[in-house]
Amino acid sequence: MPTVLFSAPYMIPFLDRFRPVLEGYGLELILPEVRERLEEADILEYAGRFDGAICGDDRYTARVLEACTPRLKVISKWGTGIDSIDLEAATRLGIRVCRTPNAFTLPVVDTVMGYLLAFARCQPWMDREMKAGLWEKIPGRALHECTLGVVGVGTIGRTLVRRARAFGMEVLGNDIIEIDHVFIAETGIRMLPLEQLLAQSDFVSLNCDLNPTSFHLMDARTLGLMKPTAVLVNTARGPIVDEAALVAALQEGIILGAALDVFEQEPLPAGSPLLKMDRVLLAPHNANSSPAAWERVHRNTIRNLLEGLGVPFIDDDGFAPVLPGQKTEKRSGGDRPVKDSLP
Repeated sequence: MPTVLFSAPYMIPFLDRFRPVLEGYGLELILPEVRERLEEADILEYAGRFDGAICGDDRYTARVLEACTPRLKVISKWGTGIDSIDLEAATRLGIRVCRTPNAFTLPVVDTVMGYLLAFARCQPWMDREMKAGLWEKIPGRALHECTLGVVGVGTIGRTLVRRARAFGMEVLGNDIIEIDHVFIAETGIRMLPLEQLLAQSDFVSLNCDLNPTSFHLMDARTLGLMKPTAVLVNTARGPIVDEAALVAALQEGIILGAALDVFEQEPLPAGSPLLKMDRVLLAPHNANSSPAAWERVHRNTIRNLLEGLGVPFIDDDGFAPVLPGQKTEKRSGGDRPVKDSLP
């Protein structure tokens, strides 16, 4: 019986739902205690005991992967980012790594637009003043008066460009790969070197992957290139920003503010200076929040796991496997179990 290390934080609250589904496919579950993610030492405790994994941002380092072979066959990541998995080591060891790309494009873009509007219209600060008994009219800006710099013009970045253009914003872009000329002509985005984008943008949104080229992309030097009235928005990965440099830039007035959904260390430590800063909006890595999107990711994460283990997936609304002795009915895409048909 294949065994699965089940540690995806967004699926754990629904374990009562997923356990019978996975066990119905003949899988046995290992359920470690998870707060945010499993670190290297946490996974090493289970090395050699599981054939597949459903994970979040767990630290599947080369050391972990080597310890888990030859038994481990597939790692099914809940979500998009796989920077916490050593892909080179996984490829070398023959371990299949799966993810659910483009799963959270719309909720993440909505989050970014919410931050842009909050800062432009000063809504959180007016709300605070009103509740403190003050009638304070804080000057705001209209988004069509602002320039947005998008760092990383992939699926999320492109969707953000279209939303921002609908608000009348001028949009600048930067990416390490060449962007399709048709998209550029369609949206009117101006692709610039990073330094020029930072110098001209009122808002800078980070939407790139975390990789060796983007680690601490925003450091003391690049933050110093931004306007003193500019706001940095990060809904991508925490380590893209040198957090100590960002704190210094905010304290010294090098930039006006920041909106952060992700951090170098998660959960954000209780002693972080960011927690006491007025012009900083914070969220607990929650830009992907959308029950409809989560449902799609649940389904595809299970599908990827089963395919990696060589187990046929029954694409049913309830993720229902065909159990021994259960009747089936012909439906598009293959046989489906008839509910309540067990002998």
